[in-house]
Amino acid sequence: MTLVASSAFAQQELKIMAPAGPGGGWDSAARSIQQVLMQTGLAKGVQVVNVTGAGGTVGLAQFVNQAKGDPNQLMVNGITMVGAILTNKAPVTLDQVTPIARLTGDPLVIVVPENSPIKSIRELADAVKADPAKVTWAGGSAGGADHILAALFAKAAGSDPAKVNYIAFSGGGEALAAMLGGRVTAGISGYGEFESQIKAGKLRALAISSGKRLANADTPTLKEQGMDVEVVNWRAIMAGPGITADQKQALTGTVDKLVKSKEWAEILKQRGWEDFYLAGAPFADFLKEEQVRVGDVLKSVGLVKS
Repeated sequence: MTLVASSAFAQQELKIMAPAGPGGGWDSAARSIQQVLMQTGLAKGVQVVNVTGAGGTVGLAQFVNQAKGDPNQLMVNGITMVGAILTNKAPVTLDQVTPIARLTGDPLVIVVPENSPIKSIRELADAVKADPAKVTWAGGSAGGADHILAALFAKAAGSDPAKVNYIAFSGGGEALAAMLGGRVTAGISGYGEFESQIKAGKLRALAISSGKRLANADTPTLKEQGMDVEVVNWRAIMAGPGITADQKQALTGTVDKLVKSKEWAEILKQRGWEDFYLAGAPFADFLKEEQVRVGDVLKSVGLVKS
């Protein structure tokens, strides 16, 4: 049954929504999925559409309405959307879409511009502790992984997380421009998004947020530097509401082939993404747990009222 459904699926024209602007992590993920689906022949045609606004919740609302019962529409999302739903009091939730699989994990990096007087994570922590309002952070949407990291960093530095001066940008490209223009004190994004500027010496990497160092970077973790903070920006793919069990099985089978392809392995390597693949019921369970965990974090730092 699955084989028939998957082979029929390969004849379909797919539409993948990236619920954010071009140049950011969700856009990169959507276009990487598009590339591999086409290279491997798993789909006949794949279109990527960008819908910006409110941490992905504008795109989510549109997706819930337009993708109902349509197995040819997919949406990329991740931890940022989990937070944005809560901080924006969104009228739509992830319970209204069909979870397919978690795909990647993107360790975050904290950077400062090359000409910054801040040379270490300890100096940044001291500045945040002294006056959190004076330290401006550039990152993705409010309540997302970048914002969660900034708030947890402030807490670990002994400051009030509710006073974090965080400037949210809808796309990674805009955040990068603010960083390079020296308009903010520090920035947070996936390591892959800042890697070329770090290697060119335009940005100084102070720490990464994962449990262990990256294979392709010599930047120490926050934990190595005495800050007990760990955040991974996971990304996933969802289908619309109301698709049939057979359609969900076919989509899951296609995604399974995608993540096991050599082309996908190459994308992970190029982008510096970790393989974070989790599908089916285990992913649905993880999603429920993550909504609780992120909610608790956001409440503890004052971004969401209890």
